[in-house]
Amino acid sequence: MKARLLIILCSILFVFACSGEKTEEKEEVQAYAVDGTPLHIPERSDEATTTLTSNLKEAQKNFDDDPSEMNTIWLGRRWAYLSNYNKAIEVFTEGINKFPNSYKLYRHRGHRYISTRQFSKAESDYKKAFEMMDREKIEVEPDGAPNSMNIPLSNTQFNILYHYGLALYLQGKFEEATAIYKECLKYSVNDDLLVATTDWLYMSLMREGKAQEALTFLEPIHSEMTIIENDSYYKRIMMYKGELAKEELLRTDQMDVALSLATQGYGMGNWYLYNGDIAKAKEIFQKVIDTGNWPAFGYVATEVDLYRLKN
Repeated sequence: MKARLLIILCSILFVFACSGEKTEEKEEVQAYAVDGTPLHIPERSDEATTTLTSNLKEAQKNFDDDPSEMNTIWLGRRWAYLSNYNKAIEVFTEGINKFPNSYKLYRHRGHRYISTRQFSKAESDYKKAFEMMDREKIEVEPDGAPNSMNIPLSNTQFNILYHYGLALYLQGKFEEATAIYKECLKYSVNDDLLVATTDWLYMSLMREGKAQEALTFLEPIHSEMTIIENDSYYKRIMMYKGELAKEELLRTDQMDVALSLATQGYGMGNWYLYNGDIAKAKEIFQKVIDTGNWPAFGYVATEVDLYRLKN
């Protein structure tokens, strides 16, 4: 009898232990905010999870069949789309060990170092990617989440410099960020890329206190541009130019409301910050934080600036 009871008790403990492991895995911390708050994988719909998981399985199969540089990149990207950035970084790191001259692997790992608030590591990766990348031949980068027109708009060189500038900006290295974004303009070969680069270049210059120079870079942005993806950046710039009311920035009809609010809200909060209204800037920044969309770049920048303002 005692032996039977012991077996039953062990079985119960085993079940609880397994349940705990599943809960821990589900709630695994992916990053820590700049104030130390743990950040977990965001919730998403069952439909979205099914699609993303199916894409991951396909990428894993392709990698297993042929662990090439490109299949390694796609495996890491698919993990990242599921917001498992730690696993994505692990895949990219293994790829870099195998393909040490792959500036594309450095580009993607640096991206996820930004997502996980490891800004200095991201800077290091992008410095290497910039040194190694092809400066002459622009390479179109395939989309993991295609836009409404299913047209890939970005290129590898743009993505290296764009994210390199962001890694510097988030560390408060605004002069260095400005230099990188000016270089990024060379690879901003369509209206979507131009507004994205211009926006961060403008903000970098404003943080340097170079308002007049910042305004000169807004001149090429006009009301007749063809914007497919970066509507939020476009609206921010039109607000800077005085052609869009500030209040319009927080109104959105886009499908991804949290992402749109994070992007546009950061621009609006920054505008108040530039103009000395710290209280209003904090208010807008808090609205961005309340979206909970912590992987978005606008959210990351907001998190950093709000922390600086509070401390």
